Amino acid sequence: MASMNGMAQTKKAITLNDVIPGGTNFRNLRPEYVYTAWWGDECVELTVDACSKVDKKTGAHSTLFGIDKINSILEKNKTGKIRNLLYAAFPYGKKTQVLVTNGKFYALVDWTKETVVKEMILPAGASAFEFCKESGCFSYVSSDNIFVVDNGGNSHQVTTDGSHDLVYGQSVHRNEFGIEKGTFWSPKGSLMAFYRMDQSMVPDYPQVDISTRIATLVPDKYPMAGCKSHVVSVGVFNPATDKTVYLKTGNGIDRYFTNISWSPDEKSVFVIELNRDQNHAQLVRYNASTGDKEAVLFDEKHEKYVEPCNPIVFLPWNSGQFIYQTRKDGYNHLYLYNVDGKFVKQLTSGKFEVKEICGFNNATKEVFYVSNEISPLKQNAFALNVNTLKKRPLGNTEGIHTVALSESGKFITDKYNSAKVPFKADIINTATGKQRNIFTAAEPMKDYEMPEIKVGTIKAADGVTDLYYRIVLPVGFDESKKYPAVVYVYGGPHAHLVDDSRFYGARGWDLYMASKGYIVFSVDNRGSENRGLEFENCTFRNLGVEEMKDQLKGVDYLKSLPYVDANRLGVHGWSFGGFMTTSLMTTYPDVFKVGVAGGPVIDWKYYEVMYGERYMDTPEANPEGYKNTSLLNKAANLKGRLLLIYGGNDPTCVPQHTLSFIRACIDNGTHPDLFVYPGQEHNMRGLDRVHLHEHITRYFDDFLK
Repeated sequence: MASMNGMAQTKKAITLNDVIPGGTNFRNLRPEYVYTAWWGDECVELTVDACSKVDKKTGAHSTLFGIDKINSILEKNKTGKIRNLLYAAFPYGKKTQVLVTNGKFYALVDWTKETVVKEMILPAGASAFEFCKESGCFSYVSSDNIFVVDNGGNSHQVTTDGSHDLVYGQSVHRNEFGIEKGTFWSPKGSLMAFYRMDQSMVPDYPQVDISTRIATLVPDKYPMAGCKSHVVSVGVFNPATDKTVYLKTGNGIDRYFTNISWSPDEKSVFVIELNRDQNHAQLVRYNASTGDKEAVLFDEKHEKYVEPCNPIVFLPWNSGQFIYQTRKDGYNHLYLYNVDGKFVKQLTSGKFEVKEICGFNNATKEVFYVSNEISPLKQNAFALNVNTLKKRPLGNTEGIHTVALSESGKFITDKYNSAKVPFKADIINTATGKQRNIFTAAEPMKDYEMPEIKVGTIKAADGVTDLYYRIVLPVGFDESKKYPAVVYVYGGPHAHLVDDSRFYGARGWDLYMASKGYIVFSVDNRGSENRGLEFENCTFRNLGVEEMKDQLKGVDYLKSLPYVDANRLGVHGWSFGGFMTTSLMTTYPDVFKVGVAGGPVIDWKYYEVMYGERYMDTPEANPEGYKNTSLLNKAANLKGRLLLIYGGNDPTCVPQHTLSFIRACIDNGTHPDLFVYPGQEHNMRGLDRVHLHEHITRYFDDFLK
């Protein structure tokens, strides 16, 4: 069991304004962070006021330019002014040029020649901006249409019929399958692939804006499980000819087009296509000039689901081979294929998950990646020789690491935090492994009364699987006393609560509750991330069932502790955690005295197609599963005090979930409480977030403490 102890000499009590985003003191108590960028193989530290080159051997800084100089150049060009240099980029390693923005424009500035090389003034409301350094083109989306400004400054309107129903150049399939954007420049910047999403067949969900004199409808498109989904296609635009061709994918109904990538010669576009059942994926190659379907390179099937989340990545030294990521052996690993889809070899293997490919070193034929192979609680960097499969760790083996490679791959910036280190940044020579620390943050909460935090394992309900838990003990903990305990739960896929990050992943609210005399407990049940496919998909078609069994094992552990008051157990969670909270309160009504469920899923038939059907199938194909997991059917079981909270314009777990549950409780004579944040979406922001956690705390104070 790992443990983090509070310091005896602490002085201040934690407040919500200290630890909740949006709080007046929150930013002051975040560990200091260092922003960096690579300029070729030179590391540049970015601050609000200046950009400085960092000596990789000594760590010494030398200023390249300040914000006043950049603004002087911009103003002389009548471009405008920037507010800071924290997000400056250096696209060309051999040129003294920096890309800067203030959100209204982007400009490439040469700081030695003191000229604006090129600029892009964005129209109001523009989004999805990209600068293609290979071609010098800018692209952006405005009014749901795509625009490109080429290297010569010529403007191209790529699409003209964008609308609420027809959306171009933006993320599709509701950001599932690793999709985060909608435009994809080719390796040399000659062509741009993009998404076209026809959502005219998807009903408008009637969100309401109450800030107008008479409340106004502001509908959004929301395809619910089992209902019609949007239809996606992929276009390829050529700025040289001003022409677009569309990939000949055939009928796009009930199909997902994911993970778009390019061949190094720009002749082919690769798409991982998935059926609506999400149990059959195909890697398909298309001709970029004609849109013709050239080949299905290979298929991947699974009886439950396949979830492609990463595009193929070609080896920079071999244009005939690429890396494909799949969990076909139970964990996400790297596999090498040739351009015709022939399997070459498996690059990584074992009971761990590769989390990210970070890049390559051409000279050494190495791929760099981050994985949790040291521990499910950690994420660390590794270098792997593609030819010999010789592997070695890079950097510290503790904590959660984020890695950025220099242009050649000879160096990385390695940034991490752990239960022991608030934040640290190193430059690492990838050949020798030598590290140069460039920044180590002090613990900003050292003057506060901090709780003791422990991490350990318990057995899952299957009696075999180890589950990681975290327990936050009250400030001034006394083993002879009995304390109320709150289980903070999420429990769903693509998320976890316990890891080797700062405070072992405990949130600010957990620390605050500990300062008020509560025990706060979390366990990552089966169904959550980072533990492999079987660990995750055991919940298939019955979301919440196995997860609750594991959460109850956590409750059993709490009850075994002599200082936990078993008669004062609470539970709280948001989103999937809100679903879990309400499920636990109504499935096991005698276990928890108080619950607070935020933004909950109540019935999976009200949730969106891609996520919902992956884990539950459709309501028509899995009627028993939907019936068994619907909390509308459990409203009569509610005994304890339950507060439901939602954002008045939640586009993720739409208000229909919570309101339907309230109606079911009324019909069954049970009495939950309800609180709404008008105008907010799925997560509260700004001062509303502080208010939210004050409201949650008051509820536990009133009915549990």
